[in-house]
Amino acid sequence: MTMTTSAPKLSTRDKSYGHDYDKSLPDKFGHWLSNYQINRALPSFAGKAIGDFGCGYHAEFVRPHLGEVGHATLVDVTLAEDLKAMAQVKAIEGTLPDALIGVPSGSLDFILCNNILEHLSEPKAALQHFRRIIKPGGTCFFNVPSWRGKFFLELIAFKLRLTSAVEIDEHKDYFEPRDLWRLLVSAGFLPSEISCRKHKFGLNTYGVCRVKG
Repeated sequence: MTMTTSAPKLSTRDKSYGHDYDKSLPDKFGHWLSNYQINRALPSFAGKAIGDFGCGYHAEFVRPHLGEVGHATLVDVTLAEDLKAMAQVKAIEGTLPDALIGVPSGSLDFILCNNILEHLSEPKAALQHFRRIIKPGGTCFFNVPSWRGKFFLELIAFKLRLTSAVEIDEHKDYFEPRDLWRLLVSAGFLPSEISCRKHKFGLNTYGVCRVKG
């Protein structure tokens, strides 16, 4: 049975990424590059219990795999009606980290949080929930912009107007690999579980946490 719940909202934002915004060419290219790393972190979604937190209105990263997953938990401020109607989807409309409170501990094989932590006032609180929610032996994938990415994002958003200025104005931090590593360790992930690297020509940092069984 499809489940749709609502969580308390911590901001005035009332629409998810992609709700009423058409992606630009830079957005599409960035999406493709992120998708490459995500598929490396989880080569097969078959039968997996997955969660995409801050998935966007259309859940574009996970949507192509919804026919093969065992179960998907999708979280964002607003979600498309067709996603909420799918039997294998638990849809939660709300903001992080409060939207994570009702997600059971040790319930997911794979957690995706792509370009979300930089928007949060409490990223550590969200990461602590992710550590709680992931199953032993599961994998978490986090992607964030780097400080080099800050210059590029602000250029294309504020000056060239090739991407959403609203999205970039919401950024609260940028991360080098050492910054993301420290944040992940402070949230409870073990150093031996964490790999942090730059990608997208140094404009982004990603972290893969393979939790010990």
